[in-house]
Amino acid sequence: MTTIKVENLNDGTFRVTVAGQTTTEHRVTVSPAYHEKLTAGRVTTEELVKASFEFLLQREPNTSILRSFDLRVIAQYFPEYEKSLQGRFG
Repeated sequence: MTTIKVENLNDGTFRVTVAGQTTTEHRVTVSPAYHEKLTAGRVTTEELVKASFEFLLQREPNTSILRSFDLRVIAQYFPEYEKSLQGRFG
């Protein structure tokens, strides 16, 4: 079983720890505008980050996820990302 822990480090920067077969740590940034675009303000940024990692973990192991990135980067690798999250929170 994999667990995802999201910690708010400061405004828009989060530490995400993914504990599975191997534990990994990631630093993720999210702009307020991108948070609004994906969630229409319906969930917290922490919830958006966690949902984004759930999305990624359905597609790749945590050891393949970048260690440091902006959330917008996900859509460059997985074009369905934004629609998937908007559908979940819309």
